Amino acid sequence: ENTRLLNELRQRTDDLTEALEQQTATSEVLQVISSSQGDLEPVFRALLENATRICDAKFGNLWLAKDNGLMVSATHGVPAEYRDQVQLGVVIHPGPEVPVARATSSRQVVHIHDLRLDRAYLNGEQVAVQGVEKGGVRTLVAVPMLRDREVVGAFAVYRQEVRPFTDKQIELVKN
Repeated sequence: ENTRLLNELRQRTDDLTEALEQQTATSEVLQVISSSQGDLEPVFRALLENATRICDAKFGNLWLAKDNGLMVSATHGVPAEYRDQVQLGVVIHPGPEVPVARATSSRQVVHIHDLRLDRAYLNGEQVAVQGVEKGGVRTLVAVPMLRDREVVGAFAVYRQEVRPFTDKQIELVKN
């Protein structure tokens, strides 16, 4: 009985810790929004930083839709070896197999357990190949950003080990 009660207590503590992290992240983003005076860059950075932290990810990119392509608008924690590949403000036209392109075209979350086994990497899509070889990307989740059902971009958070995101983490990122 003591073991059962201890396990229940641990679960409740974990749930409360997660709820507090989510509320803290929401509060931080709202503070940035209120102080940004229309400048979206700090808002994007705050969203990305909090999503990366909440998901226990290594780094992340925020992509904006532009000129029928995608452009990295913000990054967080990008490894030095990969930084040259992620060119802020440069519009690229990734193939339809690339996870972030799949997220924007389907308007659905794309969760890749191991990018090395994904069709984008296996088919030689440059964005996926550089992500794996320069950024060490293994597991990722890409979430489309919508405004009035129109895609305005996506953000993706990455892990450098094969460790799928939990449903709870994915739901937090979606929200």
